[in-house]
Amino acid sequence: MRQIYNTRELAIPDDVEVDIKSKVVTVKGPRGTLTRDLSHLQVDLYKTEVDGKSTIKVDVWYGTSKRLAGTRTVVSHISNMILGVTRGYKYSMRLVYAHFPINITIEDAGKVIEIRNFLGERRVRTVNMLEGVTINKDKSVKDQLLIEGNDIELVSRSAAHVHQSCLVRAKDIRKFLDGIYVNGKGHIYNPED
Repeated sequence: MRQIYNTRELAIPDDVEVDIKSKVVTVKGPRGTLTRDLSHLQVDLYKTEVDGKSTIKVDVWYGTSKRLAGTRTVVSHISNMILGVTRGYKYSMRLVYAHFPINITIEDAGKVIEIRNFLGERRVRTVNMLEGVTINKDKSVKDQLLIEGNDIELVSRSAAHVHQSCLVRAKDIRKFLDGIYVNGKGHIYNPED
């Protein structure tokens, strides 16, 4: 059964500027600018004023369940972009090893990480960060990395690239737990702090 009308709204904060042109959303904030093309989703997307505050409205007319799910998807994507340009995203990763200590070197101003001595292997693993993402060693915690950026998808994909670069092969993974694992997710700037 089709629902006749479904709508969702998202309030835009004062320090953020959102521009929508033919379902291409551009969000500008204190930390930078993010752009995302949402034209593959069959929704109506526009900016309105509600009680003097600018909001984003997402409508679906006479939609199936898949098209109705697209309204929440659009709101979530834009909300993540707004959080990214105001507070940023930070993933922390721990180096885990039992015997051979994993050595890491960060080069090109936090754009490239080189992983050495993983399980005693001679091979050097090189991982490039995605655009707008930087990686650094955590100064307060030993064997911890911090991956930071504005786009949550690029930050999480960069963390996944680092994790997948050192997976244990041809050994029992219940015994050989060495690797680099995500151990925390959060924001760079927290207003509560």
